[in-house]
Amino acid sequence: MVSFIPLGVCSKQISFEVENNTVKRVQFTAGCPGNLEAISKLVEGMSVQDVIKRLKGINCSNKGTSCPDQLACALEKTISANT
Repeated sequence: MVSFIPLGVCSKQISFEVENNTVKRVQFTAGCPGNLEAISKLVEGMSVQDVIKRLKGINCSNKGTSCPDQLACALEKTISANT
């Protein structure tokens, strides 16, 4: 599991697992539980690139980011570190 500390959102931590370029598991700590659980279930099994493409840039309450956007950032960071 990779752990990421998101910035500017309600969630305090995002943990996820990537295997063969596929998102296997996502867990958000704090934040909006129903919405974040739904996002986790929706992205599991998707390719990392598809998750980034779909979630990057989503804005929550004019914060300039959101929990889904922060997940996309975390996945981008993970890809960059592994190349």
